[in-house]
Amino acid sequence: MRIAVMGAGALGGYFGGRLAAAGHEVTLIARGAHLAAIRSKGLRILSPHGDLHVTEIAATDDPGAVGPVDVIMFMVKNYDVDAGAQAIAPMLGTDTMVVTCQNGVSAHERLGAVIGAERVVPGVARIPADVPEPGVINHSAMWDTLSFGDVDGRLTARIEEFRDAILGAGATAVVPESILHDLWEKFISQATLASLTTLTRLDIGPLRHNPDSRALFLAAMEETERVGRAVVPDLPTGLVEKAWKIIGTLPDTMHASMLDDLNAGKRLEVDYLSGDVVRLGREHGVPTPIHEVFRAALQPFKDGPPGNVPRASA
Repeated sequence: MRIAVMGAGALGGYFGGRLAAAGHEVTLIARGAHLAAIRSKGLRILSPHGDLHVTEIAATDDPGAVGPVDVIMFMVKNYDVDAGAQAIAPMLGTDTMVVTCQNGVSAHERLGAVIGAERVVPGVARIPADVPEPGVINHSAMWDTLSFGDVDGRLTARIEEFRDAILGAGATAVVPESILHDLWEKFISQATLASLTTLTRLDIGPLRHNPDSRALFLAAMEETERVGRAVVPDLPTGLVEKAWKIIGTLPDTMHASMLDDLNAGKRLEVDYLSGDVVRLGREHGVPTPIHEVFRAALQPFKDGPPGNVPRASA
């Protein structure tokens, strides 16, 4: 298959590298020092599933130089979805499938509004990975799952072909019965984990072990689940309990990537995490007081460090 990875950071680099090593024609769309390192030294993947050093892989910062492809793995940050949607236009062929992999539940709709909903396949990535240095992907645990599927649940040829490509590359691909259920199942814990670890600057361990912060964590997830049930009425029951069991297995040092972004002085995806809980709650008449506070408290950091903002007079 001809595959382009739009936003080849940790997740895109991992899946793109494995697909390239398996013989697929992959182009990584990257930038800066990461792009320069891939071009000069290839892409290295450090993983409990086996390390890779992929030297024969195309990389560019210009989607226009790639041409039409079969699949675009769309892995830009949430706040870059609109710009990314415009940038991938030269890579869209008649039958190109675009798989979204953003945090949250709204990226596929925002992307579809620009390039056409029929092209877009929502996806959910579950893989702990980071970029410790340019050109290197560190995959730090055994799971490396990408689940994806058409919103209507149809198992089409394009879905099957891409699933088989990922499985053949040694990674994990899942086509769930309902991708919307899968998106919300992750979002229920993800929105709270992102906001709470970022606001407190704490790993999950102290939040999980303290009775007051644990109660807040659970209440915020329950709030998100109520919103999810209003948006997707057939959402399965017991999702908070299921999420909390998974959270209980995570190492005490785990935290959301949004905290890493805060510490690095980068923009935050808060508008698409707690922000979307609040937005969708308002649209469907579901109160969201906890995520209202989370969203509001993180707004000064949304575009990076607040800096020397003039103080308003009393």
